[in-house]
Amino acid sequence: MPHSSLCIGLSLAATWLSAGGWRHPASRVEEVHGPDFYAGVARRAEAACLDFVFRPDALFIDVPALEHGPGFSSLDPTLLLAALARDTSRIGLVTTAATSFNPPYVVARQIQSLDRISAGRAGWNIVTALDGAWNFGSAPMSTSAEAYRKASEFTEVVRALWRSFPQEAVLADRRTGRYADTSCIHAIGHEGEHFCVRGPLNVPARAGGRIPLFQAGASDAGRDFAARVADAVFAATPDIACGTQLRQDLRRRAAACGRSPGAVRVLPGLSLYLGASRAQARELYETTHAGQDSARKLNYASQALGLDLAQLAPDQPITPAMLGEPPAGARSPTHVELLRRLVVRERPSLNDLLSRPEAAGSAHWIVVGTVDDAFDEIIERIGAEAADGFIALPGGAPQSLDLLLDELVPRLVEAGRFRRGYTAETFAENMGIA
Repeated sequence: MPHSSLCIGLSLAATWLSAGGWRHPASRVEEVHGPDFYAGVARRAEAACLDFVFRPDALFIDVPALEHGPGFSSLDPTLLLAALARDTSRIGLVTTAATSFNPPYVVARQIQSLDRISAGRAGWNIVTALDGAWNFGSAPMSTSAEAYRKASEFTEVVRALWRSFPQEAVLADRRTGRYADTSCIHAIGHEGEHFCVRGPLNVPARAGGRIPLFQAGASDAGRDFAARVADAVFAATPDIACGTQLRQDLRRRAAACGRSPGAVRVLPGLSLYLGASRAQARELYETTHAGQDSARKLNYASQALGLDLAQLAPDQPITPAMLGEPPAGARSPTHVELLRRLVVRERPSLNDLLSRPEAAGSAHWIVVGTVDDAFDEIIERIGAEAADGFIALPGGAPQSLDLLLDELVPRLVEAGRFRRGYTAETFAENMGIA
């Protein structure tokens, strides 16, 4: 892929329904557990020539949160994307499968099946999972380092299984009665710390198949894992400096693993609250987040900073000297570090801190403004080498999705920053990694 061309994906998590967005009259929230809602979005994303649509996943449900929104309630991502394969023809379909609880043989089979069903458009978002252990037995969640050791072995097994039954083995020779050249099909004979898998897989690989791999962890162990195996990283980088540091670090680590420094693309989540004017966009953002659980944010930020924020005046600056020890065993050490880094960098008041995405534990790059504002910020990030593209997370209302696809992406095309059309048939080829 040319250096000037961004890699752009769109989340199918219906982010424009998060917080209070589902209450918007045009939200279609009643349809989120059926395929037609997502099929329409995927077709529009393909018409804009985006690289991929992506479905994140969670293996648990936060029941109290359902009182105020759909939250993590969702269809199985691989089944959903298999359904969307028949509604699209060129766009990549990136599913999420956790390495913490699933058997690698099942995941290998599911994703290889998705790749066959979609004619080479499957991608795998490899996650270790932050929660949900209680749905898979009584064992507690592993530490980050342990989880990534298991993820590394899991990924090794999956890739070996993908190779174990090549398409070339399928002869289907009616004349001789020979269906397959079994000399090409082999057991993988894997015996490791976490898995014992003989193989081979029972789904043949697509000829010349290359399934792009994505990863989202930003801890030290996560970065090492990404540098070894990932084609792209979904990143929480709320500011340019954070994005630049992550991108430079991943390039160094990839080179140390014998890969090209540019082998791992950094794709920050870009939360977009777009309007015809800045005032309209600000109103959309504020309406969406009105009544959000401020007590939950205050509690999360207090724990992350080791500081009782409830004792501070709303306009009191929070300084690095006020910070306590970071919490042991935090659900996401990466997000804790991003919040603490915000205090060190900006010394925000309590009100300012609680208005930032870091205080909600997401820490995505956020733009509240017009298409012009979003365009300028994207160009600035790319110019600062803080990103190789982005994952679009439209927020607040369908208008953010509409403005993204109908105006923002065409602006990037006209500026020579994004493709005018697909140049190949498969996902890997369109990403330039086949």
